[in-house]
Amino acid sequence: MAKLRLDWVNGQEGMDISSEMIAQLKVLLKLAGEAEGVQEGEVSLSFVDDETIQELNKQYRGLDKPTDVLSFAMQESLDDELQIKYDGEYEEEEIEMDSAEEEEAGEYADEDAEDGIDLQPLGDIIISIPTALAQAEEYGHSAEREIGFLFVHGFLHLIGYDHDNEAAEKEMFGKQEAILAKAGLSR
Repeated sequence: MAKLRLDWVNGQEGMDISSEMIAQLKVLLKLAGEAEGVQEGEVSLSFVDDETIQELNKQYRGLDKPTDVLSFAMQESLDDELQIKYDGEYEEEEIEMDSAEEEEAGEYADEDAEDGIDLQPLGDIIISIPTALAQAEEYGHSAEREIGFLFVHGFLHLIGYDHDNEAAEKEMFGKQEAILAKAGLSR
C-alpha cells in the first residue's frame, strides 16, 4: 500500500492555514504520487513570509529576492545535498479533523499520522504565503488553487523535474495542470 505523508508548519501570520487546505494538499500529494509512481515518502511543507523565503533564496540560490516556492530534495546525491539552516522557530500547528471532514477527505485523510511508519524523506517545500496570495490575485484564481499549484510544482522538483528549458517547462507544467484538474483546481 502506498504511503505518502505530509508534515507541515506555519511560520507566517498573513493567512490562517485551515484543515480544509491541508486536506486538499494531502489529496494533491496522493494524486501527484500516483501520477509519478511515487509510492511512499514524506514531504515537509513550510508556509513562510517573504522575508524568510528571500533569506533562503539568497542563501541557497544566490538570488536576493523573494520567490513563491523553494524545494530542497533529499534524494539528491550526498555531494549535492543542501543542508537547510533556519534560525527562526516554527511552532507546528496540529489540526484535528472531525468525522465529517475525515469522511470528506476520504481515503486521503491523515491515516498515517500516528501509525509509526518511518518514511524516507522526499524533501522540503517552502511556500511564501504573501507571494502566493499576490499571484492568486494577479492570475484571477483562488488562493487555494495557487497554493496547490505551488505545492505540486515543489513536489515535482523534489522528484527530479525541472523547467530549465522550454521542453522541460512544458512537460512539468502540463503534469502540474493535470494533477490540479484531477483535484478540481483547474483555472
